[in-house]
Amino acid sequence: MKILMICLGNICRSPMAEGVMKHLLKKDSRHDWEVDSAGTGDWHVGQLPDRRAIRTSKNHGIDITRQRARQFNKNDFERFDHLLVMDTENLKDVRNLANNQPDKEKVKLLLEFKYPGKQMIVPDPYFNELFEESFQLIYEGCEAFLEEFG
Repeated sequence: MKILMICLGNICRSPMAEGVMKHLLKKDSRHDWEVDSAGTGDWHVGQLPDRRAIRTSKNHGIDITRQRARQFNKNDFERFDHLLVMDTENLKDVRNLANNQPDKEKVKLLLEFKYPGKQMIVPDPYFNELFEESFQLIYEGCEAFLEEFG
C-alpha cells in the first residue's frame, strides 16, 4: 500500500500526517507500506517542516526532521494508491489535476475515514497556531484509515 499525505505547502499538516502514519504502521509492524507527503504549492520545496510541526510531533514521540517539502505532481497518481488531503481546497486542487475518474477516486479527505460524509478538514495551523489540535485530528484520521484498510 502506498499513501501520499497532501496539504498546501507540505510543511505543517502533511508532514505531521506522514509522521503519524509511519509511526502507527511501525507500531503495527507493517513495514511494507510506503508513506510520503507533498504540497499543492511550491513555496517551501526542499525545506524542513515548520518548527512548530516538528515540536508538536516530537512531543508525541514522532521525528519528522528527515522530511523535506516537495510539490505534488501528476506522476503521484500513478505512484500512490491513496492520496489523502487535509482540506477541501486541497481536495479540489488535486482532483483537478487528475487525468481520469479512477485517479479522482484515489483522492479523499483524511478525516473522511473518521467522519464519513461530514467533509471534516484538518485546519491549517500555520497562521492560527493550532498545531496540537491539527495533530490530534490527523492522528484520528490515520487510525481510522488503518482500521478500514488494515
